[in-house]
Amino acid sequence: MNIVPMNSTLSQNYLDEIALQLPGQNNIQLDVLRLDKLHPQISGNKWYKLKEYLTEAELLQKKTIITFGGAYSNHIYATAAACKEFGFESVGIIRGEQPQELSPTLQDAAAWGMDLHYVSREEYQQGKIPQQVLDRYPQAFIIKEGGYGNSGVKGALEILETWNQPAYTHICAAVGTGTTLAGLAKAALPGQKLIGISVMKNNHQLEEQVQALSGGRKNFEILHDYHFGGYAKYNASLIAFMNAWYQQTGIPSDFVYTGKLFYAIHQLIQTAY
Repeated sequence: MNIVPMNSTLSQNYLDEIALQLPGQNNIQLDVLRLDKLHPQISGNKWYKLKEYLTEAELLQKKTIITFGGAYSNHIYATAAACKEFGFESVGIIRGEQPQELSPTLQDAAAWGMDLHYVSREEYQQGKIPQQVLDRYPQAFIIKEGGYGNSGVKGALEILETWNQPAYTHICAAVGTGTTLAGLAKAALPGQKLIGISVMKNNHQLEEQVQALSGGRKNFEILHDYHFGGYAKYNASLIAFMNAWYQQTGIPSDFVYTGKLFYAIHQLIQTAY
C-alpha cells in the first residue's frame, strides 16, 4: 500500500502570499503554507507526522492503531480519518471523562470507526491504556499523542524539504507536542530562525523536548503568551480576530492552533518584533 493522501499533488501551489498593512510592518513579506489543501481530513502537519507511523504499522502487518488525544484533538481527527482511508482499525484514548455530548472532533472520529475510550487526566498523563483495550487489541500499533516521536519528526521535516526557500528569514508554526517544530528545525536552512507559538498554558518543557527531538538544534524559540487560557481555549477577541483574518485573507483558521498562530504573528509584526 502506498500511503499518500488522495488528491494530494505536491506540484500544486500551496503558498498564499498575504498583503498586510500594519503599523510596524517594515516591508515584511508573509506567506502561508496551505497544507490544509492536501486532503479534506488528513491534512496539514498532522498528515506528515502520521505517514511514517502508518508505513511502519503496515510493514509490521499491524491491523489496529491506538493513539491519544483530547476532545478537540486534530491528531485524533486525522488519525481516525487516515485509518478509515487506509484500512486500519483505530482506537482513541481520550483525556477526561466522556462528555454528555461529543465534540465535533470526536463525533467525526466515531463516525469514521474510531473506538473511543476515556481515561482520567492523571492516567492520561501517565500514558496508560485501559486493560480492556489491551485485551481487545493485543497486537496494536501505538502512536503517542500528536504523533510525538522520531517518526513524527521524520515526516515533519519533509514539509520544509518540499517548500522551503532561502528567501525566508523566519518560519513560524503553532506548537502542541513540539514534534512538528523539531522536524522544521532539522530541515531549516542555515540562518533561518523558527518561532513556535505554544497553544498550551505553561508548557515550558517544550524547549527541552524540541531540542531533544531535533538532535540538539538551537535555531528556534517558543513563545508562551498566545495560548488564550490553554489548549482549545479561546475568547471573544480571538474569534473576532479569526473572522477578520478570514475576511482579509480568505484563509480559514481554528481556535486550537492556527487562529492562535496567526494572531501571534499579527501582534508580533505590529510591535516590530
